[in-house]
Amino acid sequence: MDHSITRRAFLACATTTAVVTAFRVNAAEVVPRKLSPNEKLRVAGIGAGGKGLDDIMSCARDRKRVEVVALADPDWKRCEEAFYRLKNAKQYKDYRKMLEEMGDQIDACTVSTPDHSHAPAAYMAMKMGKHVYVQKPLTHTIAEARLLRQTAAETGVITMMGNQGHCGDGVRDLCEMIWAGKIGKVTEAHIWTNRPVWPQGIADPLPEEPVPETMDWDLWIGPAPFRPYNKKYAPFNWRGWWDFGCGAIGDMACHIMDPANWALGLSRAESFTVELVTQEGMTAQTYPLKSTIKFTFPARQTDGGPMDPVTVYWYDGGLQPKRPEGIPDDEKLGDGDNGSLFIGSDGIATAGEYGGDARLLPAARMKDYTAPPQQLERIPRGNPYLHWIDCIYAGKKAVSDFSYAGPLTEMANFGNIALKAGEPVTYDCVNGKITSNAALNALLTKEYRKGWELPC
Repeated sequence: MDHSITRRAFLACATTTAVVTAFRVNAAEVVPRKLSPNEKLRVAGIGAGGKGLDDIMSCARDRKRVEVVALADPDWKRCEEAFYRLKNAKQYKDYRKMLEEMGDQIDACTVSTPDHSHAPAAYMAMKMGKHVYVQKPLTHTIAEARLLRQTAAETGVITMMGNQGHCGDGVRDLCEMIWAGKIGKVTEAHIWTNRPVWPQGIADPLPEEPVPETMDWDLWIGPAPFRPYNKKYAPFNWRGWWDFGCGAIGDMACHIMDPANWALGLSRAESFTVELVTQEGMTAQTYPLKSTIKFTFPARQTDGGPMDPVTVYWYDGGLQPKRPEGIPDDEKLGDGDNGSLFIGSDGIATAGEYGGDARLLPAARMKDYTAPPQQLERIPRGNPYLHWIDCIYAGKKAVSDFSYAGPLTEMANFGNIALKAGEPVTYDCVNGKITSNAALNALLTKEYRKGWELPC
């Protein structure tokens, strides 16, 4: 089967030739269609099973404004419910063919593929003038995150990453709490998750199994190095494999690290250093069973004012930070299995998995707590899909657009750079380079299988 990209689609993709640090606006030849209030937004789903089903159906529920016109997924068994529920949508296995054939009949795309295919799909869609909603983590590599950020700025499309907690009130409550000085100057943040909840620590590739008749395995592999099919790669366990996913930190940091990133302005830092503290079970094939990673950020300017240097610790695989002194054992940190903790010069704050239930610790400090004045816009119903659609119609940027989501993804995925490097790594965020050891810059990108190349 010929999966090569067509000439029209190639030309649409080829206008960007390098990742640069100056993000130009409206430099692309293809621009998004402007919608009038009485026109429907025509949305296509790239990846329509699992989370993809949730994403496309969350858009489809806005029946007055949205029409789902196409679905693309290489695994038609996985997406059969989407096909059933969205009977009028055209069905494809190859999203490239979908975008090429339907062209101007598509205004926007949800991208809900495995991590390794996020960037190729989103990049092609944006270069063809399509608005995109891309699941977290935004990309598989650091270079891809910078490419998508640049491309979004060039094309003027409305973008958003699927870290839905960023639309909630909880993360905003936390930011305003910290910016108002309710816990003083923050010197440490601790972020943890119970992921992975899929197999990791596997030393060898899995044995070949027959490919299901409903799946195009070559398309599913996409830009990754080819390997024979095994049901333990897809449709779910791909997250644990270096070639396909971003492990526990890739899966969850864009959610749980988001409150720290926003409140402490972490992605405003011009540089940071990442160091592996401990890991267990990492192999050349898969991410570790558990790990602890240390991020060190210098002073920086944030939405809440200047911030002092801060150390941020990431824990996965069930590892958690030590309970701070003075916090009773019966008081929950975060949500328990997932959450974030902020240590300040005058107190402690915590928040849950998606930034919800932001509160001071111990609980007695909340008895007479007065919330500071609101500084941040609240998103109606905290709904990220409706917010993205609203922004497309209004022509304004979304709250977790790629100018925010790109740097957040870079920072989060740098935990995986630390895993591979095995030494402290200092990153120049402005120029997109590792300065501590130039040889490690090879880890910022990857090789792409022929026919799936990106200019990064």
